Amino acid sequence: MQIFNDSEGYEKLQGPENVEKTKQLGVLYKQIIELLGEDNNREGLQKTPKRVARAMQFLTQGYDIDPTAVLNSAKFKENYKQMVLVKDIEMYSLCEHHMLPFYGKAHVAYIPNEYITGLSKIARIVDAFSRRLQVQERLTLEIRDCINNTLNPLGVAVVIEAAHMCMQIRGVQKQNSVTVTSAFTGVFLKDNRTREEFIHLIEKKNNI
Repeated sequence: MQIFNDSEGYEKLQGPENVEKTKQLGVLYKQIIELLGEDNNREGLQKTPKRVARAMQFLTQGYDIDPTAVLNSAKFKENYKQMVLVKDIEMYSLCEHHMLPFYGKAHVAYIPNEYITGLSKIARIVDAFSRRLQVQERLTLEIRDCINNTLNPLGVAVVIEAAHMCMQIRGVQKQNSVTVTSAFTGVFLKDNRTREEFIHLIEKKNNI
């Protein structure tokens, strides 16, 4: 369930099966480089297939993480029924259509109903779902549903703001466009004041 800080450490901690996967991916990336018209024997490219293989394993490590288990690992009974908001969570993912990065911030809130979870676990489930081939719309729903199904809160709110490289460096090439998605359950859907409070809080500048 650990999010690793670098691809080298990720490979070492995942065992022999991951090393074998690196080798297989490296062979395929070597073929891709050749098909693109480059020379794999050139000094700067000799280790590139293995580097790319490790990088892709790092960027998709979310497939090896169970987000529900992450939340349950720090689930506590607590008589608190006000909003819990973790905002400005850095988020990096790969668009499943072009396998180019999209990145930005996630804002996640819930109102407990007997149970809370460790604050860092909210950030970890954002990582767990984003470190996969994704679309932003599904990513938003997956984060919401995981919290809703695991903690059974009175409501969940998720907003993601992201820039997509598939729009910035190819296609329409709009470098300043930002995509915003949102998903709500419970009181965030039914109570306008609660939803407005959430929106106000995520727009408020941090003073920390």
